[in-house]
Amino acid sequence: MFHFINKRTALSSLCCALLVGAALTGCRQESKADLLAQARQYRQNNEFNAALISLKNAVEANPDHAEARFLLATLYNDTGNALAAEKEIRKALANGTPAATAMPVLAKALLQQGQFKKALEETEAEAANNGADLLCVRADAHLALEQVPEAKKVFEKVLELHPDHPTALIGLGRVAFLSGDVDLAHQYATRVLAAQPRNTDALMFKGDLLRAQNQPQQALDAYDQVIAINPQHRTVHVEMAYLEIAVGKFAEAQANLAKAEKVTPGSVLVAYTQALLDFSRGKHIAAQESLQKVLRVAPDHPPSVLLAGAVALNLGSLQQAEHHLRRYLDRNPYNVYARKMLASTLLRSGATPDALAVLEPALKSEQQDVQLLALAGESYMQARDFNKATEYFGKASELDPTAAKLRTSLGMSKLGKGDRAQGISDLQAAARLDTSSEQAGIALIRAELGLQRLDQAHAAVEALEKTQPANATLQDLKGMVYLGKQDPARARAAFERALALEPAYFPAAANLAQLDAVEKKPEAARQRLKNFLANNKGSVEALNALATLATAERKPDEATRWLEQAHEVDANAIGPAVRLLSHYLVNARNDKALLLARKVQLDHPDNPDLLDLLGKSQLANGDKVGALDSYKKLAAALPRSAHAQMQVAAMELLLDNTAAAEDHLKTALAMQPDFPAAQVAQAELYVKRGSYELAMMMADRLQRKYPKASAGYQLAGDVRTVQNKHELALAAYEQALALGKKNELVVKIANALRATGKPQEAVRRLDQWLKANPDDARIELYKAETMLADKQYAEAAPYLEAMLKRHPDNVTALNNLAWAYQQMKDRRARAVAEQAYQLAGDQPAVMDTLGWILIEQGDTARGLPILQKAHAQAPLARDIRYHLAAGLAKAGQKPAARQHLEQLLAGDTRFAQADDARALLLLLR
Repeated sequence: MFHFINKRTALSSLCCALLVGAALTGCRQESKADLLAQARQYRQNNEFNAALISLKNAVEANPDHAEARFLLATLYNDTGNALAAEKEIRKALANGTPAATAMPVLAKALLQQGQFKKALEETEAEAANNGADLLCVRADAHLALEQVPEAKKVFEKVLELHPDHPTALIGLGRVAFLSGDVDLAHQYATRVLAAQPRNTDALMFKGDLLRAQNQPQQALDAYDQVIAINPQHRTVHVEMAYLEIAVGKFAEAQANLAKAEKVTPGSVLVAYTQALLDFSRGKHIAAQESLQKVLRVAPDHPPSVLLAGAVALNLGSLQQAEHHLRRYLDRNPYNVYARKMLASTLLRSGATPDALAVLEPALKSEQQDVQLLALAGESYMQARDFNKATEYFGKASELDPTAAKLRTSLGMSKLGKGDRAQGISDLQAAARLDTSSEQAGIALIRAELGLQRLDQAHAAVEALEKTQPANATLQDLKGMVYLGKQDPARARAAFERALALEPAYFPAAANLAQLDAVEKKPEAARQRLKNFLANNKGSVEALNALATLATAERKPDEATRWLEQAHEVDANAIGPAVRLLSHYLVNARNDKALLLARKVQLDHPDNPDLLDLLGKSQLANGDKVGALDSYKKLAAALPRSAHAQMQVAAMELLLDNTAAAEDHLKTALAMQPDFPAAQVAQAELYVKRGSYELAMMMADRLQRKYPKASAGYQLAGDVRTVQNKHELALAAYEQALALGKKNELVVKIANALRATGKPQEAVRRLDQWLKANPDDARIELYKAETMLADKQYAEAAPYLEAMLKRHPDNVTALNNLAWAYQQMKDRRARAVAEQAYQLAGDQPAVMDTLGWILIEQGDTARGLPILQKAHAQAPLARDIRYHLAAGLAKAGQKPAARQHLEQLLAGDTRFAQADDARALLLLLR
């Protein structure tokens, strides 16, 4: 419907609009003049948020305003947003701010991000002009790099030019403190405060000195003076929180961090300190989340990188911990704390030689560090060099002769080198040193148990029980002693006692469940674990144990449910996700594995375990290119891992990138010359080149070096298969299977039997394996695929139907059943293909099946786009390309169909539909 407008009203409205527009323009012009002044006033009053709004408005009004950009950068520095500060000061420089003015601000922004070398490099030219502010920031950078003499020279140079420069005096105070002269450091602080009693930097330095001297109350008094002068001080609440964290006042620290967050919202420093607080409280997941915020904006912030390593170590993410700690040590090679933590990580990973290599520089300095010596002892223990272990534990024990823990380790090392009498004697001495501590006594009990000295173990239990009657771990060990004495009734009573003392003590519940299982009472074991779970909601250990029990009973779907529940307890936790992913892959739930791997890896992009499983999932789903990308990321995350290099090489081989594969194999073998998997891959390269004898020499070498391992025999079988010497291949695979029962070898044996004209024997061997391993989904699927390959569709269909009753969401089984139905002209084909497509519509094989069924049923409008997508994702899959060409022909797109067929038949024509493709091409010409 039209509306008529009165001309007078319209004219009046237009005039009003013009007047309002003019008024607004005037306001905007006035704002440009006033906004900077307002911002300065707000900043002077410590109203940082208001100042920030004014400056942002000024920049929005005039993006090229250099002064506004400069003030904004300075404010961002003051509020701890260093990344934004760097961005703004670079824009200010580009818009004409003099380098002498801008460089101190840029250097400070880089300093806050931990980019100390970069701060020095970028400001070197301007430093020649001797600007005091810039020189002081550069001196701070030298201090951060532990270049104390250089820092001292720069601060002294500032004082030559400006004798009472407060920042330089405080800087020299810090130099004095780092050099061990605390009195001189205090003198510098006092000198500044005598001239400027309200200098908050000097008061902060004084507080820091008092804190370092273990005078927490006096330090807090100094910090309180800062707050009285400037309630909006950027870092004072953070420093107070540091102090309170150190003395265990976590609630007070949290309150100070809340205040700091109000003053500087989004500050990297506040986020780091929150992470430190959470770490100190044992809240490692929360600490990790805070650190992720910091490292996103300041990836090189050294304290955050170091803390990230400590958090990952406590969460059991050993490869992630190693990644962070190596990054930190690359920049701070003299930090002994980081070196010790990295060594601990490597020891827990089983990388003992690497741990020793990390400790070596610190050990050469002959530091009298008890923890360092103890770590060296532990490293040599793991390396089974018990003489060296005893030497280092002995040195550590000499430095701290009353440390029961060290005496315990010394005893264990002596046991390792065969000195049982002295080893037990040291453990007994450790137990006497601290009769109230469980560690020495429990180590003695475990040692006696390990030596099968059950009476002595029992005596040690009774001795420790006198001081630790309510110790659940001790009662659990008592149960183990009774088990060794073949007294399950008393063992059960001890385990029950442990659980009664500590209802959340899972080892006791696990031992009771194990007793039930040994007594052929799996249902009782299951119920016991369920009861523990009911009393300890979300116990991942109990859920994992229930999954293990279900797996042992060959109930993979039940195991899946338990592992999925464990993952749901904390969807962001790596451990449960890794176990569930591995389970999915073992049970051929490749689609679910890929979805989960992608989801979890988004939150942990550099986690090596997840990158590995993502690569495996992508490969299982046919995405070789994606798998290669994941393994390259894995190799970047673990630059010293021969195994990671090997995985990249294997993927390059699968993609026929022989030269790249060889490069990565050389790297892997240079890192670890005695690496069987890399040697096998090297042999595969020989096979690709046709150097079969070289490959067989490698196989023979592996057989001789590892006579009880299957790898050498499996390799020989693979070489003979490529040579079409299937009888020889079969013999080699049989030897491999005798050494290691792997379903992969059963598949290879079946293939060899089929190649030698013994298909029935192949079926018999598959059935034999399935009888012993009825839930082996991979072999079930392989058997079905051989039926389909032999065009035994009527036999394959009921077999797959039975499998799907047990595993209703198995995409591969659904896809294969749809294909079988289609070949049988069974109307159910499309519905089953749609079901598979719903579950895994991004898999090329699934798209191919549904798309081809749609084409054959005349629905080219829907089928053709699906086949085009499948071909785009798997361009080398010849069967998919043939189906696409046939679909294009049916849709009347004959030139495009002909082009696909010509390209298809120009290459390797060994594919199932090669004859059909030739016939179709003749029709289209």
